[in-house]
Amino acid sequence: MKDKIFRLAKRILNDIEDAEDVIQEVFYKLWERKEEISGYRSIEAFAMTVTKNLCLDRIKAKGYRNEPIGEWNTPADHRSPEKIVELKDEIGMVHALISRLPEQSRIIIQLRDIEGMEFDEIAEIMQMKPNAVRVALSRARKSIKEQVIKNQMYEYQGN
Repeated sequence: MKDKIFRLAKRILNDIEDAEDVIQEVFYKLWERKEEISGYRSIEAFAMTVTKNLCLDRIKAKGYRNEPIGEWNTPADHRSPEKIVELKDEIGMVHALISRLPEQSRIIIQLRDIEGMEFDEIAEIMQMKPNAVRVALSRARKSIKEQVIKNQMYEYQGN
């Protein structure tokens, strides 16, 4: 669970050290509530909710900026060097497009597409209805897809 918490915190804060601090705070809060934890339907969903809230509190307190996401979670590839460069460019573009989405959409994409969480868990974390999560995810994906197509058309016309 530590890795999932870190990835979410890193996605929201764009700062490794602050993400690591959030991990410690989350586990401290879990420890404080160790007697109550058995009453939660999903400890992971609770931990992710705490992570999200702590990150949002930090953003409000420090006035974070959303900077482009680097390659901290880019998958390794065993293809030709040219293909690797091309894929990294595409991944970088998608990360940049994700970083421009509204905060709620970014978090939902992180939880669903990167962490692989179920809609019910995301709904609990985001304090939304599962159907609203599906709609928000669909709109975010559609927005990203449209921008990717637009960028590809621009590159095609430029060559």
